[in-house]
Amino acid sequence: MDHVEMKRELSEIRAMVQCYFTGLHEGDSETLRNLFHPDCWLKAPGLRRTRDEWLKLVSDRTSPAEKGDEFAYQILAIDLLGQQAMVKVLCPLFEHNYIDFLGLLKEQGQWRIVNKMYANLPHTVQE
Repeated sequence: MDHVEMKRELSEIRAMVQCYFTGLHEGDSETLRNLFHPDCWLKAPGLRRTRDEWLKLVSDRTSPAEKGDEFAYQILAIDLLGQQAMVKVLCPLFEHNYIDFLGLLKEQGQWRIVNKMYANLPHTVQE
């Protein structure tokens, strides 16, 4: 992959992740559904959910936007290798600071999330 192609792929990934952030913030399960491959599993320590199980939870809860929460999501890192990527993001949702590891594949010309692992960042003790 040459430099120009890599920049284009990174730009596509960043745009897709911004849609992910918007979908999370607004509780827009249809936007999120389009970003995730149908066979994606969402995983946290001791927890497994299918894409559709997770999307039902998203659509049933009050969204961060409705609660007036700040839009403070951030891309922390992107590792790109050909048609696959790992994206590390910070998702401050509700009272949590989640770190998501999103596994992406580009298939049929479109980047999609095929795996999501996430955990809440532990709070550091202030002395």
